[in-house]
Amino acid sequence: MSVSLSILDQSPIYPGETGADALAKTVALAQRAEALGYRRYWVAEHHDSEHLAGSSPEVLIAYLLAKTNRIRVGSGGIMLQHYSPYKVAENFNVLASLAPGRVDLGVGRAPGGLPRSTQALQRGVANPEPLTDKIIGLRRYLTGELEESDPLAGLAATPIPLAPPELHVLGASEDSAALAASLGLPYVFSLFIGGDEEAAVRAVRRYKDEFRGADGASPQTILALSAIVADTDEEARELIPPQKLVKVYLASGRKVTLGTLEQAEEYGRQSGEPYTIEEKSPLIAAGSKATVRAKLLELQEATGVDEFIVTANVAPYEKRVRSYELLSEAFAEVTA
Repeated sequence: MSVSLSILDQSPIYPGETGADALAKTVALAQRAEALGYRRYWVAEHHDSEHLAGSSPEVLIAYLLAKTNRIRVGSGGIMLQHYSPYKVAENFNVLASLAPGRVDLGVGRAPGGLPRSTQALQRGVANPEPLTDKIIGLRRYLTGELEESDPLAGLAATPIPLAPPELHVLGASEDSAALAASLGLPYVFSLFIGGDEEAAVRAVRRYKDEFRGADGASPQTILALSAIVADTDEEARELIPPQKLVKVYLASGRKVTLGTLEQAEEYGRQSGEPYTIEEKSPLIAAGSKATVRAKLLELQEATGVDEFIVTANVAPYEKRVRSYELLSEAFAEVTA
């Protein structure tokens, strides 16, 4: 069974470095990923963060497209709750016009930051739409297929590219899988956020069972996960960062996953709601080429996904690059 490999880069800011340093490393890693034959290179959206530099994926994508030649570049993802679907469609149609056939648009429901940054992003926005309606509107703007009954019928998100951006739904639950299936869109399950392999299997199975693609479209699934590859299992384990998956459950029913207990407590404080916190160890495939290859093939067998998109936020930067080099070699050996 063949498998495609891609990279999700969160543009980590290493101790003693600046956001500019982190973004320069993102550019260099994208170029290395292209040379290694990775299929996609996606960048994330995080706001008001001292540790992650990628706050504006569409701006960073434009620069990465200009600095690479073949690899697909996209968002993992755009946090659509904050934005006008029409403006997002315009942004990505511009990108797709500049780099035909190379642009991906992954959209998610996470806030990408603490409540304070959400308030700043949505300040002045009255009656925000539900996410499902926003994704439906976004797809219609991208394809120019607004219904005649729509008050905005005839509106176009110009320029219209020859090859539109490839729209993906990101999530870590069965609800997100059902949403992607109902819209007939590719689905990305974020295992590195959910941290539950059984939940990933259930979500992908539900997506495939309920998929309703138009014009004979087939379901497309990607599993996003953390992986660290080194020359030995021991070295890889030593590179695992000392962090937890910290989930905040708000009284209103909302939940969000953060990287530290301090962030989780601050999120709860800023929300203004009663909340509880749950800590768990992140799920990371760490080891030698053989060990990580076996783990990914096991996950592929269990889920039936078509592709892995891998994040490896390890320090120093050279070890991160080496991890992606070894992962590429591991699957090249399978092909051979």
